[in-house]
Amino acid sequence: MSPILHALEHEQASFSQMERRLAERVLASPGEVIHMGITELAEQCGVSPATVTRFCKVLHFKGFPDFKVKLAAEIAHSDAGPQDGGSSYQDIVAGNPLSLIVEAMQANHLASIRDTTSLLDLERLQSVIALLCNARRVDLYGMATSSIVAQDFYQKLVRIGVNCTAFADSHMQITSASSLAKGDVAFAISYSGETPETIDALGCAKHSGASTISLTSYGSSTLATLADIPLFSSSLEQGMRRGDMASRIAQLHIIDILFTGMVSTRFGDFIPKLEQSYLNVQHYRNKRGGQS
Repeated sequence: MSPILHALEHEQASFSQMERRLAERVLASPGEVIHMGITELAEQCGVSPATVTRFCKVLHFKGFPDFKVKLAAEIAHSDAGPQDGGSSYQDIVAGNPLSLIVEAMQANHLASIRDTTSLLDLERLQSVIALLCNARRVDLYGMATSSIVAQDFYQKLVRIGVNCTAFADSHMQITSASSLAKGDVAFAISYSGETPETIDALGCAKHSGASTISLTSYGSSTLATLADIPLFSSSLEQGMRRGDMASRIAQLHIIDILFTGMVSTRFGDFIPKLEQSYLNVQHYRNKRGGQS
């Protein structure tokens, strides 16, 4: 199932009665919906075209045309089937031969990257890159596995001279967020979008006047609603035995896109700093290694 259909299926209980009608219609025949006009879908569900537009925006799309384009792309991937690159996440199985484990990990990671790429909104990504490039300071928030992703982004940003912090301690996140102001950026990472500590830190940063960005799994969540610009990764990895493996790869995929976009945008500024940091590390490590 595609990330969009998965989100519709699992969030129906939170929808209004009219939104639920739309969700049920899409889930029943997604292939038909992508060929409908907004008026046709509205009439079939007994709602107004404005309700359809609001429904799409609740799902973080610009409108019905954007929703159809993204849904059509996901359906195309799903129809390809696992053997041709379709989505199929595999759980940990007792006694699996190592060869099958290797194949399963490869399939999970590739599916996660592919599903995440289908959810990307280039305008949002460009806006995030612009904010990060011009920020006076960047705060990165994340707990547990998401903290590892935040630390990865921190190490990248430091190498190009961006003034940033990435605290794993929730108290320090709030402390840092309290000192942010207009012109600063807070970037919060949480797969569920419901991690209390991360929500608190981003809320504090927003109250302080900073621009706020979230990275969550696709769907409605407190963190995504709170952020000025929400970004989404695949939401299809389920089950406690998977250990957040594919979801971590999906988040790192977006981090790598943002970092590469930043360096490409300000190539003349960032590349010299990136090269200098590399040369300094080589120089001082070689110097240390040469001592007796």
